[in-house]
Amino acid sequence: MLTLTRFVLLRRVLAVATVLMLAVPLTVPGQIVNPDGSVPSLAPLVEQVSPAVVNIATSGTVETQSNPLLNDPFFRRFFDVPEQPRQRQVQSLGSGVVVDADAGHILTNHHVIANADQIQVTFDDGRELDAEIVGSDPETDIAVLQVDGDGLAALPLGDSSELRVGDYTMAIGNPFGLEHTVTTGVVSGLERTLPGSGGARLQSFIQTDASINPGNSGGALINLRGELVGINTAILSRGGGNIGIGFAVPVNMARQVMEQIIEYGEVQRGVLGVRVQDLTPEMAEAFDIERPNGALVAQVTPNSPAAEAGLEAGDVIVEVNGTPVSDANAMANAIGLLRIGDEVHLTYVRDGEKRETTATVADPASGQVRADAMHPGLAGATFSEVDERSPLFGEVSGVLVADVQSGSPASEYLRPGDVITSVNRQDVGSLAAFRERVEGADQLLLNVRRGGGAFFIVIR
Repeated sequence: MLTLTRFVLLRRVLAVATVLMLAVPLTVPGQIVNPDGSVPSLAPLVEQVSPAVVNIATSGTVETQSNPLLNDPFFRRFFDVPEQPRQRQVQSLGSGVVVDADAGHILTNHHVIANADQIQVTFDDGRELDAEIVGSDPETDIAVLQVDGDGLAALPLGDSSELRVGDYTMAIGNPFGLEHTVTTGVVSGLERTLPGSGGARLQSFIQTDASINPGNSGGALINLRGELVGINTAILSRGGGNIGIGFAVPVNMARQVMEQIIEYGEVQRGVLGVRVQDLTPEMAEAFDIERPNGALVAQVTPNSPAAEAGLEAGDVIVEVNGTPVSDANAMANAIGLLRIGDEVHLTYVRDGEKRETTATVADPASGQVRADAMHPGLAGATFSEVDERSPLFGEVSGVLVADVQSGSPASEYLRPGDVITSVNRQDVGSLAAFRERVEGADQLLLNVRRGGGAFFIVIR
């Protein structure tokens, strides 16, 4: 009886054998050998690319999460609550890929180096070098490191748009601390989304059955030409181990993010001012569209680039800069990879008629307000309108906490991503209303929306 384990093993052996049979002629019936009599192998390809794949070890500290009441000195004294530790030590292991040998640039995942105070990179030849963070982007889970070393080897970047389901791939990384582990497989799917993937909002993953395990994050997904086609990022697993479903960020997306990080130290991502949703067949029929392809505009922010371009709720965006848009996720990816100030050409359908317009991607920080002069308890926080980058856009009315300086008074109570929905029991639906409620108030009673929950805090 053929067990599942033996079946999976047999399938992998047959897959590798197929690759070799396609690449090497048969000289003797039933035998696979090279013209010089040697046995074909993927070893030369592994030897070629391995020097560019590195092991990444990090250490750092993170802020501990606690009940907001425990941050109130009066509450702690009244109930005799001991001082709570504010930080804890964390360590992480992952992988990375050298993409520029001269500059020492290394691509990896944001979640590999998040909260890192120290980063050490180990190469295939045993060298260990300290690395610095050039910049990172949580929304695509991509980060760029830099090391100072001689004789580095880099992987050439391929074109992930040319990948097809069934193409052979190789994954190299450091799963469970096992350095330079090589696995092979095929492209199992393209343009995948994975809910809860480390917080990455922009997703168009390559799915592969090349084994990816914890520690592979940030490693290389390579085609048979030895080109980098993806950055291994996540797995789909119930028990934490590989079950043949792994995901990698396409190198074309990683390249766009990397170029901005190297140039600016961050991704200068703009906003268009629309909230979109998938177009179902029923909605396509209702909006007089032949095929259910496109992103349905559910909301347009007043005075936004989208509003100025003439877009309205109910429009269906079908192309961005000439590239077809299949759904809301494709729309988010197309806009999310543009730079502030870029012009974007949009093709949309309204009342069954195809139309075109042009908008300029705006700076989300242009509408931000620092709260230092509003109230001393909010010093260090920056607030903005809730825009389409927030998952709460269109679902909750309030003011977004855009940024909080570490160690500031506001950091005792607020975190980036929080939404303040009321001040002193009065709703705030805009920055103007928020400023009016806050300025001059001796005490602030804030209703804060955080993730899927909400709570009140008092600031004196």
